[in-house]
Amino acid sequence: MRGSTFCLTLTFAYTLGAAQDRVRVTSPDGRNQVTVAIHDGALAYSVDRDGRAVLLPSRLGFAFQGAPPLADGLRMVDTSRSTVDETWTQPWGEVARVRDHHNELRVSVTEVAPPGRRFTVVFRVFNDGVGFRYELPAQPGLGEFAISDELTEFTLADDARAWWIPSNRPRLDRSEMLFTSSPVSVLDSVQTPLTMETRDGRTFIVIHEANLVDYARMFLAGPRMQARTLRAALAPYADGTKVHGRTPFVTPWRTIQLADRAPDLAPSVLGLNLNPPSVIENTSWIRPMKYVGIWWGMHIGTMTWSSGPKHGATTVNTKRYIDFAAANGLGGVLVEGWNVGWDGDWIQNRNAFSFTKAYPDYDLAEVARYAHEKGVKLIVHNETSGGIENYERQMDSAFALYHSLGLDAIKSGYVTDFVGEGHSHYGQYMVRHHRHV
Repeated sequence: MRGSTFCLTLTFAYTLGAAQDRVRVTSPDGRNQVTVAIHDGALAYSVDRDGRAVLLPSRLGFAFQGAPPLADGLRMVDTSRSTVDETWTQPWGEVARVRDHHNELRVSVTEVAPPGRRFTVVFRVFNDGVGFRYELPAQPGLGEFAISDELTEFTLADDARAWWIPSNRPRLDRSEMLFTSSPVSVLDSVQTPLTMETRDGRTFIVIHEANLVDYARMFLAGPRMQARTLRAALAPYADGTKVHGRTPFVTPWRTIQLADRAPDLAPSVLGLNLNPPSVIENTSWIRPMKYVGIWWGMHIGTMTWSSGPKHGATTVNTKRYIDFAAANGLGGVLVEGWNVGWDGDWIQNRNAFSFTKAYPDYDLAEVARYAHEKGVKLIVHNETSGGIENYERQMDSAFALYHSLGLDAIKSGYVTDFVGEGHSHYGQYMVRHHRHV
């Protein structure tokens, strides 16, 4: 939801002659500069701040399954520039009013040789960083496609110090690890956001992404063969492909936050400005809260998710938690283990979960009524164990049931190493699922 109070947009378009193969765009304050150039037929970009290199020329392009890469033998065909300066209102966040002030450069390239496939890279340069993304237009030589690799690179100008967690651990705890600090040159495979400090201490950098809608999440693969070059590494499908689509197609933004000091990274609105406006018109029902719940007892052995003498999600026990929440000013109660499907090995038996049928000792309607009476929000738990198709088959009926009981808060769970038929938690398969939910 964006309400613009002031907007200035200026647009200039150019058709390039054969000799022009380098263009630049700077941030409104002039401190950040992006240079886009053709080097030996390959498209690359670089980033400077205050006249000092932050990223050296870094490759752009794609590798496809069953088709040649779209990365070499390229020439620029046209560019366009625009400037935006507007202020918009966000429904939630640290600040209500967000200024979107950037200069944009669009660079369109095509293959010199047949089939002459083409794409555009859009750069937006802000005072707090840079965002860029690919646009693949509809064209005869590129219709339906499967991306095997995104060839985007980030080549650091020096061996910056990085704070990171790994992305290549096979188990779920990969996102629950302590951060390690080391030079970029020794990184292997890491998650974003990746925070770095240049060796001279003058620039802090964060590489991340924005507007992840129908694509795979981006990790960063370490230097290996070329020092200080990080490469985009997309989370895969079970068959190893990364992204399936059809032109016209737009990728997420790759974001590069830039700041003089580490504390200056926190107030950056780069990601907010590159994400699309909210499509939720009425946000009055969404409110932050602290909550308690029936789940920790399962971890310490005093309760169970499954049915039996220690079953935690009973009507009586849940009402006790609701009373506690109401007495202590807590907003909600989360209840895990209320629905049929937890008996036995519930990770292996992922398709046994019902999201409408409760265990006999849990009366969902009565608990919902009691929570409402006490002014406490009941949070419904939907554990899937990675059984995505089983969950999606039941979503309409389950959500209709919850809505009929006045329940509007759901915690969905995905406790398994791989989802579906062996897909990554972070791949396009799950991005589509989360957007659907």
